[in-house]
Amino acid sequence: MPIRRGALAATVPLLVSALTLTACGSGGSGSGSGEGGGADGKPEGDITFQTWNLRSNFKDYFTGLVADFEKAHPGVRVKWLDQPADNYADKLGADAAAGTLPDVVNVSPDLSYPLAKAGLLMNLDKEPAAAKFKGEYTPEAWRGNVLPGLDGSYSFPWYLNTGPLFYNKALFRQSGLDPERPPKTYDELFAAARAIAERSGGKTATLGGTPAVEDFGRYGVRLMNDDATRFTYNEPKGVELLTAYKNLYERGGLDPQALTNTPDKTGQKFLEQKVAMNPGSAHDLENFRKSAPGLYRNLGITDAPNNTGKPNMYVMGLGISSRSKHKAAAVAFAHFVTDRKNQEAFAHKVAVFPSTKGSLDDPYWTKDDGTDEGRVRLASAKMLKGAVNYTPVVLSEEMKTVLKNEVAKALQGKKSPRQALDDAVAQSNKLLKQG
Repeated sequence: MPIRRGALAATVPLLVSALTLTACGSGGSGSGSGEGGGADGKPEGDITFQTWNLRSNFKDYFTGLVADFEKAHPGVRVKWLDQPADNYADKLGADAAAGTLPDVVNVSPDLSYPLAKAGLLMNLDKEPAAAKFKGEYTPEAWRGNVLPGLDGSYSFPWYLNTGPLFYNKALFRQSGLDPERPPKTYDELFAAARAIAERSGGKTATLGGTPAVEDFGRYGVRLMNDDATRFTYNEPKGVELLTAYKNLYERGGLDPQALTNTPDKTGQKFLEQKVAMNPGSAHDLENFRKSAPGLYRNLGITDAPNNTGKPNMYVMGLGISSRSKHKAAAVAFAHFVTDRKNQEAFAHKVAVFPSTKGSLDDPYWTKDDGTDEGRVRLASAKMLKGAVNYTPVVLSEEMKTVLKNEVAKALQGKKSPRQALDDAVAQSNKLLKQG
């Protein structure tokens, strides 16, 4: 079951291309109540519900969920569909072009954006039957599904996720740093990285990778204009961040192979205690305990440094087809799946977090149960309060690669940080227009 669905962004341009066949300038600002039954009527009729690679692990949960809903609404029948992780965006594009988009569909913001822009998803903020439920979800979760330039939210918030940052307390201690006070801001991060590099004689780096777009967001850089038609991360604050990373790279604060490291490689270097900080999960804790007991005994858990006071999060939602013939049933079912009771039940089965207001105050997410999973769960749950989704919904994998390549050129001294970001933005804006 993919949790951080970002890898599918590579196929989003194909989804956009497919939607040009159906959009015809329709736009996404309406409530989507022009076709089919009204959303404010009695729930009735047959609807389809599509999830994203969830059947293999959670068949019993969703089968029971559908049965409970149908029992409460005798006039509704729900057909549950599930699509594999691979080529999910392609399948959405094909359904959209064919006019067979499911009534209730599992989407992330990057996938809902082209659908909403083509007028194929209901604007929940402008549909009273859906908007009345807004107060049941955390403000962060609802905002996470608001799409730039489209004036509203296009998905009921479903589950959330974030990832803790692991750090090696022993390496901090050896460098004269307080192991109980990990860096919270980027200035603190850079200072700690310089200290660790100097005290270790350049043998230990703090970070294993180069900055991604989320780092620019956490630093406080404005990534795009308000309607998501132009990238802006080459502003002075973006240049400032990349310049700081260049200095860090030259001083040994970044791993020597940072330009080419994959997440697996940086994870291995953290395991070998050659890198002082690295993102991870509960699965990693089990690995540390078995493979690196010394690291495990000195392991700290914190959130990634940021200058905004807002950690990063990943958002999943349920969109409603604007062409559904049974909108009232679709809205009722999407709300049912994402209400507090059902979200909490689902989050107890898998390492995700509910988006309903008050859920994260439950002891399950606030009290340590002594397990590795519990340690990560508590640390991650704390981060979700006030969190935002920094990744722009229009950012494709190709655009991420453009940024990574230009960052590498700046760190190597082949371009100035300003020129590298100017070129990255120019290339990405060109790709955006082509899309």
